[in-house]
Amino acid sequence: MRCKICQMSAIAIFFAFSVAVCLGAENDAAPSVFFPETRYEFPPVLEDAKVVHDFVIQNKGNATLNVERVKTG
Repeated sequence: MRCKICQMSAIAIFFAFSVAVCLGAENDAAPSVFFPETRYEFPPVLEDAKVVHDFVIQNKGNATLNVERVKTG
């Protein structure tokens, strides 16, 4: 159950940043978000165990990338 929640969180984060990129796609001086890793599957863990994974976000554009209103799934 916990693995499904973590996986859904990763998908929600990816979707949120993808939408942000689409909104600025027509501007030449726009940020361009890049995700080296778009999915991470957590191994099985015991209940109440803390699991951590860093999702890297890179700006490949030529303007500042502002990450705002991040929500988990």
